[in-house]
Amino acid sequence: MGEARKRVLVAEDEAPLLDLIRLSLEANNYQVFTARDGQEALELFDKTSVDLVILDVMMPRLDGFTVCQEIRRRSDVPIMIITALGNTADVVKGLEVGADDYISKPFTFKEVLARVRALLRRAAWAQKEFSSRSMSIGEVSMDVESQEVIVRDVPIHLAPTEFALLRYLMERAGKPVSKRDIFQSVWGTEYVGGTNLVEVAVRRLREKVEKDPSKPQYIQTVRGVGYKFRSKEEIEALIQEEARKTKESVEPQEAGKSEVVGSQAAERQDTTEEQQTEAR
Repeated sequence: MGEARKRVLVAEDEAPLLDLIRLSLEANNYQVFTARDGQEALELFDKTSVDLVILDVMMPRLDGFTVCQEIRRRSDVPIMIITALGNTADVVKGLEVGADDYISKPFTFKEVLARVRALLRRAAWAQKEFSSRSMSIGEVSMDVESQEVIVRDVPIHLAPTEFALLRYLMERAGKPVSKRDIFQSVWGTEYVGGTNLVEVAVRRLREKVEKDPSKPQYIQTVRGVGYKFRSKEEIEALIQEEARKTKESVEPQEAGKSEVVGSQAAERQDTTEEQQTEAR
């Protein structure tokens, strides 16, 4: 028996474009479900098991951002959004609400197919077993086989792209990696307009992993290169340095408290002696 056909939900309010995408995907052995607005897409998603979702940003009833956000609350299914050419704001917003990739109009079906295959390949790759089944650096632990990530003793939920990105960085801990390498390895396609994808994905990941995303301890920005996940040795050194600074800041306070206590004790002793003198 051959491999089961992948099931794709496509939501697009422009009928000619919707039909083109459907026919093209079907010609490449995908099973396609279509919706003409956001509400219909969400209802269809709730009653149909799909492997990937393609959403146009501008749709009636519910826009693509809202649908993407709702789907992401329920599922880790890969999501690709369709945006207007050059609309960077839509791209960033789509990624922030949970989309894994985007494609801008006008586009060729060859590009759509390449991105669909890359998304499905990445989703499958994230579920495979690797030699490094588990990794732990500082307070961040990952089990590749169970897809579980624990940060500061608390399990956190990561979308497939976020999980793949974290694993890619942790497997190369201590080594700077370029945005190009990250994009080609995690997204699986050529680095065309990939800067926004990588930067937004890193920002989302920091929000889930770091205590203070504005001052990241684990995922470092390497100027002129890209990003680096700190190694075990670097994290241990950082923890020791923070402990030293904390100790240094506490010691003067403790010394000050001791001086106050000593002064108060001396005052009480003087008062007692004075009272004894008066009594005599």
